[in-house]
Amino acid sequence: MLNITEPYLQFLPCRSSDHLLQPFWDYLLFHYMPLISSPFFPVLLAFSSYFFFSLPFSVLDLLGEKVPLFHQYKIQPNRKPTLKMMGDNFMVTFYNHIFFVLPAVIISIFIMPAPPLPQDAPTVYELFIDMLAVLLLFDTQYFIWHFMHHKHPQLYRWIHAVHHEYIAPFSWSSERLSIPELMTVGFWSNCDPILLNCHPLTTWCITVFSIWMSVEDHIGYDLPWTLNHLVPLGLLGGAPAHDMHHQRPSTNYAPFFSHWDRIFGTAAPLKKKNELKSK
Repeated sequence: MLNITEPYLQFLPCRSSDHLLQPFWDYLLFHYMPLISSPFFPVLLAFSSYFFFSLPFSVLDLLGEKVPLFHQYKIQPNRKPTLKMMGDNFMVTFYNHIFFVLPAVIISIFIMPAPPLPQDAPTVYELFIDMLAVLLLFDTQYFIWHFMHHKHPQLYRWIHAVHHEYIAPFSWSSERLSIPELMTVGFWSNCDPILLNCHPLTTWCITVFSIWMSVEDHIGYDLPWTLNHLVPLGLLGGAPAHDMHHQRPSTNYAPFFSHWDRIFGTAAPLKKKNELKSK
């Protein structure tokens, strides 16, 4: 009797690994090898994650008070992003990816070609620990960079001020970045997993998860089921911390975690109501 798995077994060599993620990794290798081995796949993954994560919150912003279940958690209810503001931010991100990110990927192909994909999947433990390590490393890098750019007027004006155009952030504004900031963040995002010898699957999970955290930081809602409420001990700042940073830029510099701001005394609690004029 013909074994229907025979072509599959012929395609992938026998391995001794018995990882929980191995069947999923085998499936990706067998069915999507051309896609996941492309150097442009991480860019597609990052941009599509940004788009699909931002979309539902833009619907909430446009509906506003028509959906009181969610609107009650709006941090700055007197400031409502418009459809034009959302479109402008999306086009900035799209422009940056087309004219800067993609050319950078093309150049990197010739400088440092990607190694072949491994046949073994990471263990769940390896994936979790490596993700946490990369996020903590990036959080430290960005905290230092962020602090310096807020303390140096020229750096702030030339590089970081673009991101602070809005006092009340919203989901699409998470990637409103100047080219130097975009390239700096992109450099860390690409090099940190390599530095820590992460599996490609882990790297892709980090990409999706970090973009979710970034979008969630900018949604402008203190929703009770977001990560900063689900993770105990206030270890994550989330939307309340980052919204406060846009209101008071000398506070809450860390992008994800809260420990550096606590250590250096730059942590500030959420101020839901402010007397600043709407933008």
